[in-house]
Amino acid sequence: MIRQLLRSYVVLVAVAIALFTVPVAFTLTSQLRGDTISSVGREAETMARLLGNGDDASCEALKRLAKAYEPAEVTVQVATTNGCTPKDLTAPARDTALTKALLDGEKTEDWGSDFIWGKHLVVTVPARDATTGDVVGAVRIVFSTDHLTSRLWQIWGFRAGLAVLVLGAAAIIGVFVARRLTRPLLQLNEMASKLSDGDLTARSPVTGPQETQTLARTLNQAGERLDTLIASQRIFVADASHQLRTPLTALRLSLDNIADGTDDEFVREDVEQATAEVVRMSRLVSGLLVLARAEAKVTAAEPLSLRDVIQERFDVWRPAADERGVTITLRGSADGRPLVLASPGHLDQVLDNVLSNALEVSPDGATITVRVETRGDQVVLSVLDEGPGMSDAEKSRAFDRFWRGQGLTGKSGSGLGLAVVKQLVTDDGGTVALEDAPGGGLCVALTLRAARHGGG
Repeated sequence: MIRQLLRSYVVLVAVAIALFTVPVAFTLTSQLRGDTISSVGREAETMARLLGNGDDASCEALKRLAKAYEPAEVTVQVATTNGCTPKDLTAPARDTALTKALLDGEKTEDWGSDFIWGKHLVVTVPARDATTGDVVGAVRIVFSTDHLTSRLWQIWGFRAGLAVLVLGAAAIIGVFVARRLTRPLLQLNEMASKLSDGDLTARSPVTGPQETQTLARTLNQAGERLDTLIASQRIFVADASHQLRTPLTALRLSLDNIADGTDDEFVREDVEQATAEVVRMSRLVSGLLVLARAEAKVTAAEPLSLRDVIQERFDVWRPAADERGVTITLRGSADGRPLVLASPGHLDQVLDNVLSNALEVSPDGATITVRVETRGDQVVLSVLDEGPGMSDAEKSRAFDRFWRGQGLTGKSGSGLGLAVVKQLVTDDGGTVALEDAPGGGLCVALTLRAARHGGG
């Protein structure tokens, strides 16, 4: 935006300079031409009158005037029929201008070029007899335009240099003004970036024009309201976690006591069935609370070593995989230790849910492959299993809450795992997709934001 404003300032100043200086320069050039032709024309007409008189005194005066007027850049030529031809003055070559002067009595002016002028200004003036008025000769002055050209360059060069200085000053002033105008917008953008990264305490200074001040106040109020709502939701999740788990735990203990205190097989069977439902309800409550925390938790993303997080989760899940002979392997790209932007704890929960699902659908002796690829400013984390995979219809519903797939180890899940994964990954600015794994099975592809090494 600063560049666009600067370009606008410079263009406006350039147009103003062009509209003001160019006409003035052309006017001065035209005036220079007019003054020159007027001066040379008067001298030529004076000589023509002396030539037309024809007496000895006039001829001598013509000679002295011509020699006095004839510096190195001026040549005086005389053509006459009355015998008044001063010595040392050459006769002009016969041409159209001389013919018009001798036969038609016309004065001609030739600048040598239609564009400004040529190397010489040629003025040809007819000389008339003082008594009869007949044309008796002609006077031609060949005037060099070198000093006019130098003057012309001074006129245009001075204005061009002045225009460059003015444009430079306009650019410097424009940078200052543009930065002052855009500073409030940059502050608003910085605040919005912090809010998007989870810093709900970010506020923008109320500065700048009235419009940006109003926008800053509105965003600050929105940030305060959002912070209040998130805080309320966090309190609710914490209270619900305590209030729901306690009665379920007490109910399970009561059912266990009933089962231990009865010998009736039918009663014991009913109690075990009720206990199973309580356990399932506890699992659902735990899943819902995890999902609620994921939706309520808004924290700033930090650069984390993806490989370190993966290794930690492997250490947790490898014993469970070894019991069934399942192998968990890691494959990486050329960048051995990529950094990703994620909130603390998010990647751990994501990997736990994805590895849990992969282990549930994998047959005994299968291999779960975790692959890491760096693609520009993104890092793709893929978890591939050798299970039955999913149809397109199942993939479209897999991220729905309480939807459970056909696992090989039983439907022990709550149906909230992938919903939690999607919520956490989306909160960190990433995406998650389900694809068919090569050779069968399912591939869970997590696209995460890459961070610069060193925490940038």
